[in-house]
Amino acid sequence: MARHGKKYRAAFEKVEQRPYQLDEAFALLKQITYAKFNETVELSMLLGVDPKHADQMVRGTTLLPHGTGQTKRVLVIASGDKQREATEAGADLVGGDDMVEKIQGGWVDFDAVIATPDMMRSVGKLGKVLGPRGLMPNPKTGTVTFDVVKALQEIKAGKVEFRVDKTSIIHVPVGKIAFTADQLRDNASAIINAVRKAKPAAAKGKYVRTIYISSTMSPSIQLDSAVAELKAE
Repeated sequence: MARHGKKYRAAFEKVEQRPYQLDEAFALLKQITYAKFNETVELSMLLGVDPKHADQMVRGTTLLPHGTGQTKRVLVIASGDKQREATEAGADLVGGDDMVEKIQGGWVDFDAVIATPDMMRSVGKLGKVLGPRGLMPNPKTGTVTFDVVKALQEIKAGKVEFRVDKTSIIHVPVGKIAFTADQLRDNASAIINAVRKAKPAAAKGKYVRTIYISSTMSPSIQLDSAVAELKAE
């Protein structure tokens, strides 16, 4: 069994083993932070779906009102004038088949990828590299598009992607611990709302089972899923 340090145990003792409402949960999270770096705050949702079935897959994107607190390094894979548009719009990396070859060689020094539809024949070869990292461009998340400027602006502004994993859990960053409690609450509400809207028609029973928040080093805090869903209306 893993042993936690004194600071973690002290933080854990301040967390009551009960569901918290959104406001009090993020206020408490700010109080129990002890790390000396700007931790990432993450929201985890256990859903009542079976991701083994395609009709119960939950996936989507949402724009966080206060951003993620991170500067994302965005790669745009395009051709012709779209490369110029991407460069002028502030893409960190721009290329075509040369970038595909570079990634096939093991290079993954970027945080997001946008591809134009005409390049997907080449980009499709990268599934085994980008897929496990959650970086594969997909039309459903707006990262396969000819409107590279809009896609780039949204990612830079704080657009996040969520996808249920094989254990029926969604993990999404909601910002940094340096954010105010209100900013974290607003971002979390946006994610909860987006996940609720993405509920598959095939999902039966209770959709949102449990919701937890935590920072990189902190113990987790359970949210009242019923109250959270109402706040996300």
